Amino acid sequence: MDEIKKRINTAFENINHQEKLNTVSSDVKQVIEQLGKGQLRVCEKKEDQWITHEWLKKAILIYFRLRKMNLVEAGDLSFYDKIPLRQWTGKEGVRVVPHALVRKGAYIAKNTILMPSYVNIGAYVDEGTLVDTWATVGSCAQVGKNVHLSGGVGLGGVLEPLQARPVVIEDHVFVGSRSIIVEGAVIRKGAVIGAGTLITASTRIIDVTKSDAPVCKGEVPENAVVISGSTIKKFPAGEFNIPCALIIGKRSTKTNKKTSLNDCLREYNIS
Repeated sequence: MDEIKKRINTAFENINHQEKLNTVSSDVKQVIEQLGKGQLRVCEKKEDQWITHEWLKKAILIYFRLRKMNLVEAGDLSFYDKIPLRQWTGKEGVRVVPHALVRKGAYIAKNTILMPSYVNIGAYVDEGTLVDTWATVGSCAQVGKNVHLSGGVGLGGVLEPLQARPVVIEDHVFVGSRSIIVEGAVIRKGAVIGAGTLITASTRIIDVTKSDAPVCKGEVPENAVVISGSTIKKFPAGEFNIPCALIIGKRSTKTNKKTSLNDCLREYNIS
């Protein structure tokens, strides 16, 4: 794989020269296949840090350049695009409800449920996760085990800039309906995100359970219970309320994750 990585990096330096890109066509095809099988990941956790593999993003971008616009058949439906849709046989161990679309190069693990939703190329969705109705898993987004992405949740995609970390949702996270997580924000294990919460790389995440109200950005702590809020910011024109996220409590670390989640939703009145 090191040799493939080297060839893709070299070809990407000539991204506007089709002949150069054609020389790595088989390499790129192999990378896309391995991304779709979960054998490669655009972003991986190492020593509690999420590391982005830029060369895999380069491979995806080259793949776009290599593909031609084509008619994409999906059962009784047809589309016109460059990237094929994932075809299902029923042997994958995945429940795929009609109108759930997964682009080639995205990994969907067994025991997951895809309601009518969309998963883009380079994304990784781990075992036992529910992608609920009209939820979107953007390009290269990383979703852990036993995650619940409620209806209308949007996880942002990121292919460029190459060094940018994709959105990461760790294991056992609950994301409430219509919440938006973008710009490479990380939601740590066991966190609960209330409905309609917006979290970006620059969103102020304020812990209101503590008297000094510490603030973090771009990362929701493990087992934190978070809802949408607002905070005052001064501008030349005066003071205005801007969106923020509020940590209002902490989810218990019970062995039974479902019981822990249900208790948390009731205790903090999270929809």
